[in-house]
Amino acid sequence: MTNIMRGVFRAGERVQLTGPKGRLNTITLRAGAVFGTHRGDIKHDDIIGKPDGSVITNQAGVEYLALRPLLTDFVLSMPRGAAIVYPKDAASIVTMGDIFPGARVVEAGVGSGALSMYLLRAVGESGSLTSFERRAE
Repeated sequence: MTNIMRGVFRAGERVQLTGPKGRLNTITLRAGAVFGTHRGDIKHDDIIGKPDGSVITNQAGVEYLALRPLLTDFVLSMPRGAAIVYPKDAASIVTMGDIFPGARVVEAGVGSGALSMYLLRAVGESGSLTSFERRAE
């Protein structure tokens, strides 16, 4: 888990935009792309190269706060499909399962991958997670 993003935003990275009323939008930055809102468009190029925590102004003058999403933000922005393990449930699983840095964990069924991300964070670099999935997709 050493690929924590730092520094300025780069193309291909996910960014969470918080609008004036607190609405959150998570997008993947692509050079030349535009994110459209009912309050105007935000050019991805206006975000790329800016540091985490920058305030981005769209062409209509509306300001958005640009932040790197937390693990919780990734999970909560996942499309509904397989059952998603939400943060409060993942915390209970990690605690009751006594998952700690350096632990070796076996997971049966990956599903959405949300729990896998929490388990990987909990075991850290010195631990391991082995996941088994019966379905090919």
